[in-house]
Amino acid sequence: MMTVLQQNTWIDDGNFLKSCVRARAEQGNINHPTYGTWTADFTLQQNESRAFLGKYLNDPRVPWRHKRREMMAIAGIIPVAKWLAKIKQRSDVSCRLCKRAREQRSASTENLPEETYGHIKSAFCDGMATTVTAAHHFIWRHLYASMQAAQTPASKLRFVTPDKESSMSTLWQEKEFEQICSRESLTEKAAEIEKTISVKKHKRERYDLDPTMFYENRFWNWRPDSIVSNKYHQTLYILEFKRSSDRNEDFLRVKEDEANKQHKSIIEALKAAAPEWTFQQINFVAERRGAVVEDDFYNKLKRINVQAGKKDKILAAHVQRMIWHMRSA
Repeated sequence: MMTVLQQNTWIDDGNFLKSCVRARAEQGNINHPTYGTWTADFTLQQNESRAFLGKYLNDPRVPWRHKRREMMAIAGIIPVAKWLAKIKQRSDVSCRLCKRAREQRSASTENLPEETYGHIKSAFCDGMATTVTAAHHFIWRHLYASMQAAQTPASKLRFVTPDKESSMSTLWQEKEFEQICSRESLTEKAAEIEKTISVKKHKRERYDLDPTMFYENRFWNWRPDSIVSNKYHQTLYILEFKRSSDRNEDFLRVKEDEANKQHKSIIEALKAAAPEWTFQQINFVAERRGAVVEDDFYNKLKRINVQAGKKDKILAAHVQRMIWHMRSA
Protein backbone atom coordinates (compact mmCIF):
# COMPACT_ATOMS: atom_id res chain seq x y z
CA MET A 1 0.00 0.00 0.00
CA MET A 2 2.89 2.36 0.73
CA THR A 3 4.05 2.21 -2.89
CA VAL A 4 0.55 2.94 -4.15
CA LEU A 5 0.13 5.98 -1.91
CA GLN A 6 3.55 7.33 -2.84
CA GLN A 7 2.66 7.20 -6.53
CA ASN A 8 -0.84 8.67 -6.27
CA THR A 9 -1.90 11.92 -4.63
CA TRP A 10 -5.58 11.27 -5.46
CA ILE A 11 -7.15 8.06 -6.64
CA ASP A 12 -10.69 6.64 -6.79
CA ASP A 13 -11.63 3.26 -5.30
CA GLY A 14 -11.45 1.35 -8.57
CA ASN A 15 -8.02 2.59 -9.57
CA PHE A 16 -6.78 2.21 -5.98
CA LEU A 17 -7.77 -1.49 -6.03
CA LYS A 18 -6.02 -2.03 -9.37
CA SER A 19 -2.89 -0.27 -8.11
CA CYS A 20 -2.86 -2.43 -4.95
CA VAL A 21 -3.14 -5.62 -7.03
CA ARG A 22 -0.26 -4.51 -9.27
CA ALA A 23 1.90 -3.61 -6.25
CA ARG A 24 1.22 -6.98 -4.62
CA ALA A 25 2.10 -8.78 -7.86
CA GLU A 26 5.38 -6.87 -8.19
CA GLN A 27 6.29 -7.82 -4.62
CA GLY A 28 5.39 -11.49 -5.16
CA ASN A 29 2.55 -11.22 -2.60
CA ILE A 30 -0.38 -11.79 -4.94
CA ASN A 31 -1.93 -14.32 -2.52
CA HIS A 32 -1.96 -11.83 0.35
CA PRO A 33 -4.94 -9.52 1.00
CA THR A 34 -5.19 -6.81 -1.67
CA TYR A 35 -5.51 -4.00 0.84
CA GLY A 36 -3.05 -3.73 3.66
CA THR A 37 -1.50 -1.49 6.25
CA TRP A 38 2.08 -0.91 7.31
CA THR A 39 1.38 -2.80 10.53
CA ALA A 40 -0.20 -5.76 8.74
CA ASP A 41 2.58 -5.88 6.17
CA PHE A 42 5.18 -5.87 8.95
CA THR A 43 3.58 -8.66 10.97
CA LEU A 44 2.92 -10.86 7.92
CA GLN A 45 6.41 -10.67 6.44
CA GLN A 46 7.89 -14.12 6.06
CA ASN A 47 11.40 -15.23 7.06
CA GLU A 48 11.80 -12.39 9.58
CA SER A 49 11.53 -14.12 12.97
CA ARG A 50 7.85 -13.27 13.47
CA ALA A 51 7.33 -16.53 15.38
CA PHE A 52 9.72 -15.35 18.09
CA LEU A 53 7.96 -11.99 18.25
CA GLY A 54 4.62 -13.79 18.61
CA LYS A 55 5.95 -15.89 21.49
CA TYR A 56 7.09 -12.75 23.27
CA LEU A 57 3.73 -11.01 22.89
CA ASN A 58 1.89 -14.14 24.10
CA ASP A 59 4.19 -14.81 27.04
CA PRO A 60 2.16 -14.29 30.28
CA ARG A 61 5.38 -13.53 32.16
CA VAL A 62 6.01 -10.38 30.10
CA PRO A 63 4.40 -7.31 31.74
CA TRP A 64 1.59 -5.72 29.75
CA ARG A 65 3.36 -2.35 29.60
CA HIS A 66 6.27 -3.98 27.76
CA LYS A 67 3.99 -5.72 25.27
CA ARG A 68 2.06 -2.50 24.76
CA ARG A 69 5.22 -0.57 23.90
CA GLU A 70 6.30 -3.25 21.43
CA MET A 71 2.90 -3.15 19.72
CA MET A 72 2.99 0.65 19.60
CA ALA A 73 6.41 0.50 17.94
CA ILE A 74 5.14 -2.00 15.37
CA ALA A 75 2.08 0.15 14.67
CA GLY A 76 4.22 3.29 14.39
CA ILE A 77 2.38 5.19 17.13
CA ILE A 78 5.13 5.76 19.69
CA PRO A 79 4.36 9.32 20.93
CA VAL A 80 7.41 11.03 19.44
CA ALA A 81 7.08 14.64 18.29
CA LYS A 82 6.66 13.73 14.61
CA TRP A 83 3.71 11.45 15.33
CA LEU A 84 2.15 13.88 17.82
CA ALA A 85 2.30 16.56 15.13
CA LYS A 86 0.61 14.18 12.71
CA ILE A 87 -2.39 13.83 15.04
CA LYS A 88 -2.45 17.60 15.74
CA GLN A 89 -1.21 17.28 19.32
CA ARG A 90 2.06 19.12 18.79
CA SER A 91 3.29 21.75 16.35
CA ASP A 92 7.07 21.48 16.85
CA VAL A 93 8.63 18.27 15.49
CA SER A 94 12.21 19.00 16.64
CA CYS A 95 13.80 16.49 19.01
CA ARG A 96 13.22 17.35 22.65
CA LEU A 97 15.96 14.96 23.80
CA CYS A 98 18.56 16.60 21.57
CA LYS A 99 17.46 20.03 22.76
CA ARG A 100 17.79 19.07 26.43
CA ALA A 101 21.22 17.49 25.89
CA ARG A 102 22.52 20.54 24.03
CA GLU A 103 21.18 22.92 26.66
CA GLN A 104 22.99 20.97 29.36
CA ARG A 105 26.31 21.52 27.62
CA SER A 106 25.44 25.11 26.60
CA ALA A 107 25.46 24.26 22.90
CA SER A 108 23.30 25.80 20.19
CA THR A 109 19.76 24.42 19.89
CA GLU A 110 19.33 25.59 16.31
CA ASN A 111 18.71 23.13 13.46
CA LEU A 112 17.50 20.34 15.72
CA PRO A 113 16.69 17.07 13.93
CA GLU A 114 13.13 15.78 13.76
CA GLU A 115 12.05 13.64 16.69
CA THR A 116 11.11 10.37 15.00
CA TYR A 117 11.18 6.86 16.42
CA GLY A 118 14.18 6.02 14.25
CA HIS A 119 16.05 9.12 15.42
CA ILE A 120 15.64 8.58 19.18
CA LYS A 121 16.71 4.95 18.74
CA SER A 122 19.96 5.95 17.07
CA ALA A 123 23.32 7.29 18.23
CA PHE A 124 22.58 10.45 16.23
CA CYS A 125 20.23 11.57 19.00
CA ASP A 126 22.28 13.65 21.46
CA GLY A 127 20.04 12.67 24.34
CA MET A 128 20.02 8.92 23.64
CA ALA A 129 23.49 8.28 22.18
CA THR A 130 24.99 6.80 25.36
CA THR A 131 21.99 4.54 26.04
CA VAL A 132 21.72 3.39 22.43
CA THR A 133 25.44 2.60 22.23
CA ALA A 134 25.30 0.63 25.50
CA ALA A 135 22.34 -1.41 24.22
CA HIS A 136 24.15 -2.06 20.93
CA HIS A 137 27.21 -3.41 22.75
CA PHE A 138 25.17 -5.54 25.15
CA ILE A 139 23.17 -7.23 22.37
CA TRP A 140 26.21 -7.76 20.17
CA ARG A 141 28.47 -9.13 22.93
CA HIS A 142 25.85 -11.68 23.90
CA LEU A 143 25.49 -12.82 20.28
CA TYR A 144 29.27 -12.89 19.84
CA ALA A 145 29.72 -14.98 23.02
CA SER A 146 26.93 -17.34 21.91
CA MET A 147 28.59 -17.93 18.54
CA GLN A 148 31.95 -18.54 20.22
CA ALA A 149 30.45 -21.06 22.65
CA ALA A 150 28.64 -22.93 19.85
CA GLN A 151 31.65 -23.59 17.60
CA THR A 152 31.89 -26.97 15.92
CA PRO A 153 34.51 -29.33 17.44
CA ALA A 154 36.68 -29.05 14.32
CA SER A 155 36.61 -25.25 14.18
CA LYS A 156 39.96 -23.46 14.16
CA LEU A 157 38.48 -19.96 14.43
CA ARG A 158 39.80 -17.68 17.12
CA PHE A 159 37.44 -15.01 18.49
CA VAL A 160 39.87 -12.17 19.02
CA THR A 161 37.82 -9.40 20.67
CA PRO A 162 35.37 -11.01 23.12
CA ASP A 163 34.95 -8.17 25.60
CA LYS A 164 34.98 -4.91 23.67
CA GLU A 165 35.68 -3.16 20.40
CA SER A 166 39.34 -2.61 19.60
CA SER A 167 40.73 -0.01 17.23
CA MET A 168 42.93 -1.08 14.36
CA SER A 169 45.83 0.58 16.16
CA THR A 170 45.27 -1.57 19.26
CA LEU A 171 44.90 -4.76 17.24
CA TRP A 172 48.15 -4.19 15.35
CA GLN A 173 50.06 -3.98 18.60
CA GLU A 174 49.43 -7.73 18.94
CA LYS A 175 51.97 -10.15 17.51
CA GLU A 176 49.41 -12.27 15.66
CA PHE A 177 48.29 -9.28 13.57
CA GLU A 178 51.84 -8.10 12.88
CA GLN A 179 52.42 -11.59 11.43
CA ILE A 180 49.68 -10.96 8.86
CA CYS A 181 51.34 -7.75 7.65
CA SER A 182 53.40 -5.00 9.16
CA ARG A 183 51.90 -1.78 10.44
CA GLU A 184 54.02 0.19 7.97
CA SER A 185 52.80 -1.85 5.00
CA LEU A 186 49.18 -1.51 6.05
CA THR A 187 49.56 2.26 6.54
CA GLU A 188 51.00 2.59 3.04
CA LYS A 189 48.21 0.56 1.40
CA ALA A 190 45.49 2.37 3.35
CA ALA A 191 46.68 5.86 2.38
CA GLU A 192 45.20 5.91 -1.13
CA ILE A 193 42.02 4.10 -0.09
CA GLU A 194 41.33 6.58 2.70
CA LYS A 195 41.46 9.44 0.20
CA THR A 196 38.41 8.00 -1.58
CA ILE A 197 36.31 8.26 1.61
CA SER A 198 34.68 11.62 2.23
CA VAL A 199 35.58 13.75 5.23
CA LYS A 200 32.69 14.51 7.57
CA LYS A 201 31.86 18.14 8.11
CA HIS A 202 32.70 18.19 11.82
CA LYS A 203 36.16 16.73 11.07
CA ARG A 204 37.03 19.14 8.29
CA GLU A 205 39.11 21.40 10.54
CA ARG A 206 41.45 18.55 11.55
CA TYR A 207 41.70 17.47 7.94
CA ASP A 208 42.73 20.97 6.82
CA LEU A 209 45.61 21.04 9.32
CA ASP A 210 47.32 17.95 7.88
CA PRO A 211 45.42 15.79 5.35
CA THR A 212 48.05 13.01 5.30
CA MET A 213 48.09 12.63 9.06
CA PHE A 214 44.29 12.88 9.17
CA TYR A 215 43.87 9.93 6.81
CA GLU A 216 46.43 7.84 8.68
CA ASN A 217 44.85 8.53 12.06
CA ARG A 218 41.38 7.87 10.74
CA PHE A 219 42.40 4.47 9.41
CA TRP A 220 44.04 3.35 12.65
CA ASN A 221 41.06 4.59 14.66
CA TRP A 222 38.51 2.46 12.78
CA ARG A 223 36.83 0.11 15.28
CA PRO A 224 35.20 -3.05 13.90
CA ASP A 225 32.67 -4.60 16.28
CA SER A 226 34.67 -7.86 16.36
CA ILE A 227 37.39 -9.88 14.66
CA VAL A 228 37.52 -13.64 14.07
CA SER A 229 40.61 -15.27 12.55
CA ASN A 230 41.89 -18.64 11.39
CA LYS A 231 45.67 -18.58 11.05
CA TYR A 232 45.77 -22.14 9.67
CA HIS A 233 43.59 -21.20 6.68
CA GLN A 234 44.89 -17.61 6.64
CA THR A 235 41.41 -16.17 6.90
CA LEU A 236 40.22 -13.15 8.86
CA TYR A 237 36.60 -12.08 9.30
CA ILE A 238 35.51 -8.61 10.32
CA LEU A 239 32.16 -8.87 12.09
CA GLU A 240 29.80 -5.90 12.24
CA PHE A 241 26.44 -5.58 13.98
CA LYS A 242 23.84 -3.11 12.74
CA ARG A 243 20.38 -2.25 14.05
CA SER A 244 17.77 -0.64 11.83
CA SER A 245 14.56 1.30 12.48
CA ASP A 246 13.48 0.92 8.87
CA ARG A 247 10.00 -0.54 8.41
CA ASN A 248 10.63 -1.45 4.77
CA GLU A 249 11.44 -5.00 3.71
CA ASP A 250 14.83 -4.01 2.30
CA PHE A 251 16.27 -2.96 5.68
CA LEU A 252 18.80 -5.81 5.41
CA ARG A 253 20.22 -4.56 2.11
CA VAL A 254 20.37 -0.96 3.33
CA LYS A 255 22.30 -1.86 6.48
CA GLU A 256 24.55 -4.34 4.64
CA ASP A 257 25.59 -1.57 2.26
CA GLU A 258 26.16 0.83 5.16
CA ALA A 259 28.33 -1.66 7.07
CA ASN A 260 30.39 -2.61 4.00
CA LYS A 261 31.00 1.04 3.22
CA GLN A 262 32.03 1.66 6.84
CA HIS A 263 34.85 -0.90 6.72
CA LYS A 264 35.75 -0.62 3.04
CA SER A 265 39.11 0.92 3.94
CA ILE A 266 40.10 -1.92 6.30
CA ILE A 267 39.15 -4.74 3.94
CA GLU A 268 40.78 -3.24 0.85
CA ALA A 269 43.97 -2.22 2.67
CA LEU A 270 44.37 -5.69 4.20
CA LYS A 271 43.85 -7.39 0.84
CA ALA A 272 46.53 -5.20 -0.71
CA ALA A 273 49.01 -5.61 2.19
CA ALA A 274 48.56 -9.39 2.67
CA PRO A 275 47.36 -10.92 -0.63
CA GLU A 276 48.03 -14.47 0.59
CA TRP A 277 45.30 -14.06 3.22
CA THR A 278 41.52 -13.99 2.73
CA PHE A 279 39.65 -11.07 4.31
CA GLN A 280 35.88 -10.97 4.47
CA GLN A 281 33.25 -8.93 6.26
CA ILE A 282 30.19 -10.58 7.84
CA ASN A 283 27.38 -8.27 8.90
CA PHE A 284 24.65 -9.21 11.36
CA VAL A 285 21.60 -6.99 10.88
CA ALA A 286 18.49 -6.71 13.06
CA GLU A 287 15.49 -4.41 12.99
CA ARG A 288 14.83 -2.72 16.34
CA ARG A 289 11.35 -4.21 16.67
CA GLY A 290 12.86 -7.71 16.72
CA ALA A 291 13.00 -8.58 13.02
CA VAL A 292 15.91 -10.69 11.83
CA VAL A 293 16.05 -12.20 8.31
CA GLU A 294 16.29 -15.85 9.28
CA ASP A 295 17.99 -17.45 6.27
CA ASP A 296 20.58 -14.66 6.16
CA PHE A 297 21.27 -15.07 9.90
CA TYR A 298 21.59 -18.86 9.64
CA ASN A 299 23.90 -18.64 6.61
CA LYS A 300 26.23 -16.31 8.50
CA LEU A 301 26.29 -18.57 11.55
CA LYS A 302 27.28 -21.41 9.22
CA ARG A 303 30.15 -19.36 7.75
CA ILE A 304 31.69 -18.98 11.19
CA ASN A 305 31.31 -22.65 12.12
CA VAL A 306 28.37 -22.51 14.52
CA GLN A 307 26.86 -25.93 15.22
CA ALA A 308 23.66 -26.47 13.21
CA GLY A 309 21.76 -27.77 16.24
CA LYS A 310 22.30 -24.55 18.18
CA LYS A 311 21.30 -22.01 15.52
CA ASP A 312 17.62 -21.79 16.49
CA LYS A 313 18.45 -21.22 20.15
CA ILE A 314 20.94 -18.48 19.28
CA LEU A 315 18.42 -16.71 17.02
CA ALA A 316 15.65 -16.91 19.64
CA ALA A 317 17.90 -15.40 22.33
CA HIS A 318 19.10 -12.69 19.93
CA VAL A 319 15.56 -11.63 18.98
CA GLN A 320 14.53 -11.63 22.63
CA ARG A 321 17.34 -9.26 23.55
CA MET A 322 16.49 -6.99 20.66
CA ILE A 323 12.92 -6.71 21.97
CA TRP A 324 14.02 -6.24 25.60
CA HIS A 325 16.32 -3.38 24.70
CA MET A 326 13.77 -1.75 22.45
CA ARG A 327 12.16 -0.53 25.69
CA SER A 328 15.18 1.61 26.53
CA ALA A 329 17.15 1.93 23.31
